[in-house]
Amino acid sequence: MMTRPPVVGGLQMCGLLICSLVILSTASPRTQEGHPLTGTWSGDWGAAPGKRTHITMVMSWDGKTVTGTINPGPDAIAVPAIALDVTNWTMRFEADGKDASGPVHVAAEGRIEDIASYHRTISGTWRQGTAKGDFKLTRD
Repeated sequence: MMTRPPVVGGLQMCGLLICSLVILSTASPRTQEGHPLTGTWSGDWGAAPGKRTHITMVMSWDGKTVTGTINPGPDAIAVPAIALDVTNWTMRFEADGKDASGPVHVAAEGRIEDIASYHRTISGTWRQGTAKGDFKLTRD
């Protein structure tokens, strides 16, 4: 006489499927897509809390270099290269643009915080012409 293996019932199969889906959904870590600087960032810079200047910065990575644009539009400042140090998650750049008084040099150095978050932030020091202050940008 041959014996049949036990048949798994529909309810048991459904429970097994649900457990498998739960395990798969929790086992996958949150992963970052693309370069950590790529995207649109917004925030402000200034020397004092009451004197802040709004900034929108768009950064992109072409596979070799990170470039950007500060305040896209007719008065945009092109940022030809942005350096990223992944050992301590710092970035820096320099760019030349114009403001109401004429040519202006911009230099910034900051640290990326909450790197695993889509809405990560960068904060640090910002120099624009002779003015120096701090800045904070959040990825949109």
